[in-house]
Amino acid sequence: MTAHPLRDIERINGPPGPYLQAIGTIFATFGAATQDSGNVSYGVQVGDEHFFVKTTDPGAEAFCDHAARVALLYNAARLRRSCDHPTLPALHRIVETAHGPALVYDWVDGECLYGGRRDPPSAHRRFRRLPDAAMLAVLDAVYGLHVQLVQRGWIAVDFYDGCLMYDFKCQVAHVVDLDMYHLGAFTNQMGRMFGSTRFMAPEEFERGALIDERTTVFTMGRAASVFLGDDIGGALGPVVQRACRPERAARYGSMAEFYAAWQQARGSFYCTL
Repeated sequence: MTAHPLRDIERINGPPGPYLQAIGTIFATFGAATQDSGNVSYGVQVGDEHFFVKTTDPGAEAFCDHAARVALLYNAARLRRSCDHPTLPALHRIVETAHGPALVYDWVDGECLYGGRRDPPSAHRRFRRLPDAAMLAVLDAVYGLHVQLVQRGWIAVDFYDGCLMYDFKCQVAHVVDLDMYHLGAFTNQMGRMFGSTRFMAPEEFERGALIDERTTVFTMGRAASVFLGDDIGGALGPVVQRACRPERAARYGSMAEFYAAWQQARGSFYCTL
């Protein structure tokens, strides 16, 4: 049987871009023009298959150096291999290249929900115009994923609406770009950590503060507020409010506890958009 040029290969000697162009068709490129991470990602068609290949550019100017970006890619692969939730695109292979690891994922259709919060045609605004049931189904999936992740030790870092891809035709969401998630609770060494202010807990701005599962609970509560609006009514309102308490001890103690309360309140939801 002939080896597959992405699924079966372990190493290439040169940079990833020319190799990917040689084995298939690059139909999308995401680099400095679309992101500031220092990563370069490709949509690649090989035969009838479509892949998303995530790499990093050693010459890019970014928030951290190339070695740190390489470590984050390995971290993303470790997270994906630890959790098999359906919202996470399948990871087929880590291919070593001259620029560092290339993570070979399934390509997933959808639009990123980040940006354009005031622009009616944007994916974010179109998502918020969907029926409540559709948005709640996405939040259910995101919360179910994070219950599994914290069970495996992962703490959310830099989760925001840019981590969500939504396929409006099939009404399916995928969660991407979890490179900065941290295995285990840790101490904030930065002060203001990486992330979107709309999703961040108070301790993510405080040097020396503990970042743990209660921080993830806060972030997930904020996800509901961002998509459903801050004025969430019915039984869901108090659930989200408790998740987003500034005082850590006042929040739910775990994602499992938060998700159980969320599911119990779902039946009486209403929201003023």
